[in-house]
Amino acid sequence: MQKIYAWLAAIVLAAGLGLLVPGPATAAPYCGITWGSLDKSSSLMTSAPIAAVRAGQHDCYDRLVIDIGGKGAGYNVRYVDAVYAQGSGRVVPLMGGAFLSVTAAAPGSGMVGNDVVTVAGYQTFREVAYAGSLENRTTFGLGVRARLPFEVFTLDGPGGASRLVIDVAHYW
Repeated sequence: MQKIYAWLAAIVLAAGLGLLVPGPATAAPYCGITWGSLDKSSSLMTSAPIAAVRAGQHDCYDRLVIDIGGKGAGYNVRYVDAVYAQGSGRVVPLMGGAFLSVTAAAPGSGMVGNDVVTVAGYQTFREVAYAGSLENRTTFGLGVRARLPFEVFTLDGPGGASRLVIDVAHYW
């Protein structure tokens, strides 16, 4: 019995001196998300126009989808201090704690003004605004709650169309 007390006392003493410490805490990324918040781009170009812009809510992220009337649209998506209108250079006012400039390498098709897509009640998105189209590049401002991880990718279809997808995580 004395041996057990001796071992127990040695363990308590070692822990008290910091000789026994638990390993570093490791947490799985939120919802398995491993995205970052650095700029993302693709140099592809298309002359096919933007057909629609829509948004959706998911368990772990909010999603912005830009429908393109053809294949091959590139993009540049990045966090900025302010989104500027193409041509005039004026600041596009946006709600949110951080702003993503979303440029699709495709011509716009008659979109105007703020609130291109209604995102009221979304967990991360605060506002989607049209910032202009010039030389086959169309820019949108995406106001988000905070500077959060995001991913960008394209999907083919339906038919000969394609989609530019921007997902912004709800949390880090």
